[in-house]
Amino acid sequence: MTSSYSSLTRSLAEALIDVLWFIDGSEDEQMDQDDAVRLMEGVAHVVGALPLDQRLELIELVGELAAAETDPVRREFLEEFPENFGLIDDES
Repeated sequence: MTSSYSSLTRSLAEALIDVLWFIDGSEDEQMDQDDAVRLMEGVAHVVGALPLDQRLELIELVGELAAAETDPVRREFLEEFPENFGLIDDES
């Protein structure tokens, strides 16, 4: 599949996902868990407030990343990303 994303869009999305993946898997001694939750909720608020076309673009990109992921735990994180981070409305 040929991606329609600019390299900047894809790079930023991949960087954001890498940071969230690290935070999601961090232990108490690596990061305060209350801070981790606040940060992840903040990201969910921002990406959930994107216009529909941008949310769909991000969902598609995350789907491509999930399909290419060889680590089953990270693939699951990517597959659940749209719902967990507010990209999919409750009405969907």
